[in-house]
Amino acid sequence: EEIAKIEAENEEFGRRCRIIFDRVKPELIKEHYDWSMYIEPDSGDYFIDPDPEVCFQKARQKHPTAILCGMRINETGACGRI
Repeated sequence: EEIAKIEAENEEFGRRCRIIFDRVKPELIKEHYDWSMYIEPDSGDYFIDPDPEVCFQKARQKHPTAILCGMRINETGACGRI
C-alpha cells in the first residue's frame, strides 16, 4: 500500500515536470539542443545550462530544498540511452 502511494506520487511529480518541459521545449530546442534542464514543478521554474552540474547548482541556489527533475533539451527529454 505504501509502495503504491509512493509510485503514484512519483508519477504525478513526473507528469507535472513533463507539462513544463513540453511547454518550453519548442522555444529552447533550436538553440540549446541537448543542454541540461532542471525543473521545479511547484513554482514552474526551470534552469538550463550545457553543463549538467552548473545547471543543477543554478536550480539548487534558488530552490535549496526542493525536489528537482533533471532532463535534457531534446525530442524526448531523456538524459541518455539504456
